Amino acid sequence: MLHSLKSPALAAQPRIKHGFFTREGGVSGGIYASLNCGFGSGDHAGDIAENRRRVADDLAMAASDLVTVHQFHSPQAVAVTTPWQPGDAPKADAMVSDRPGIALGILTADCAPVLFADPQAGVVGAAHAGWRGALDGIIETTVAAMLALGAQRRHIGAAVGPCIAQPSYEVGRDFPAPFHAADPDNAGFFLPASRSGHWQFDLPGFVLQQLARAGIADSAAIGEDTYTSPARFFSYRRATHQTEPDYGRNLSVIGLAAT
Repeated sequence: MLHSLKSPALAAQPRIKHGFFTREGGVSGGIYASLNCGFGSGDHAGDIAENRRRVADDLAMAASDLVTVHQFHSPQAVAVTTPWQPGDAPKADAMVSDRPGIALGILTADCAPVLFADPQAGVVGAAHAGWRGALDGIIETTVAAMLALGAQRRHIGAAVGPCIAQPSYEVGRDFPAPFHAADPDNAGFFLPASRSGHWQFDLPGFVLQQLARAGIADSAAIGEDTYTSPARFFSYRRATHQTEPDYGRNLSVIGLAAT
């Protein structure tokens, strides 16, 4: 059985379909067990396709209308007017759409998935916010793309999904430098780690700050740590620490119900 986490703000709108899906309820095996939805992994393509079909079905949407992008830690956002095949996915880290029936999917394995909706304008968005994309402006880019489709900042709600939490996210001594250069106040997102010269970075906190700065007042984080929940979420960092050869991808989806 599939399990997904819902944002109260987004779930309150009947025309908005969304879910932050856990790794449970799929058909993949081994290190990909069981709801691996990333074609970029070494998992069997048929299993990934079935997993994605199950996600779409759970949201009462068509698998052929579920789209993901070729994510590369950028501030790039694309507007989706018609679905594409997985092999034709554009390079971007966010999508927006005003077309009912299209499901926007973000793949993560520690980075933060962010789902957006302006139910009054009928515009939704989904972003992949790793530290690089978040620092380089993926949140504002996504909001700007939604505004171009008729959304209004004051009507946009956003939810930050399961991602690596600060106690699990140790970074090296040079990691904070670009954050400090962008804004000295960003020092507040770093705590000293147990290892000398290292830090613990608050990714979800930083993403929430970026949402606030983009004028999104209605935003909240799900508050789940992908690293410490192996039964529920895939985690790139955990797989690396366990010397596993690859890792699965969690899928977070949002769309407008078909009319």
